[in-house]
Amino acid sequence: MINPTRMNLINLKKRTVIARKGHSILKRKREVLVIEFLKLLKESKESRSALNEIIKNSYRTVAIASSYVGNFELEEVAMHVDQESGISIRIKNIMGVRIPGINRLVQTEQANPMLLGTSLAVDDINDSFKKAVSSIVEVAQREQSLRRIAVEIDRTKRRVNALDYKVIPGMVAQTKYIRMRLEEIDRDTFSALKHVKKKIAKNSGNAE
Repeated sequence: MINPTRMNLINLKKRTVIARKGHSILKRKREVLVIEFLKLLKESKESRSALNEIIKNSYRTVAIASSYVGNFELEEVAMHVDQESGISIRIKNIMGVRIPGINRLVQTEQANPMLLGTSLAVDDINDSFKKAVSSIVEVAQREQSLRRIAVEIDRTKRRVNALDYKVIPGMVAQTKYIRMRLEEIDRDTFSALKHVKKKIAKNSGNAE
């Protein structure tokens, strides 16, 4: 139990004020993160749905091209298709949460000799899968952001609850205890002083 002194009471009051301010800031942070989470969740669902359609369309173009040129030619073309140039990642900060921004690295479009002279169906495959890659990157960014924000919301919620139900009530209880003990000490001191005064007065009367 904390030592019931006036200095401890003053320090405890200051800490309680700081804790309440921190509680208010954390609640505001949680509200902003929840709003951002819900916004990203909606966008993520739309992006995921769009990605599913793009992928379906991509495989549909493969089936169409296969019926036109055959699987052997498609495999030959696929072996010589340029690889993706990769991605770049930048970090942005939302209320202390590090959110990744993922972008495809744009490469200079050059004519691929293996794609020259192929049918339009093969060109459609190339275009549709490029769209699929872009959509995958977009979905990955949003879903990774959602995961990080969800973790931070949970962490912030635990800290708010700790302040709500443990830290601040504990400080209030300690403040109340110190005040009660100081009042008791004051009463005891006052009674002792009265007793001493009476004794001094009595001794003074006897001396006369």
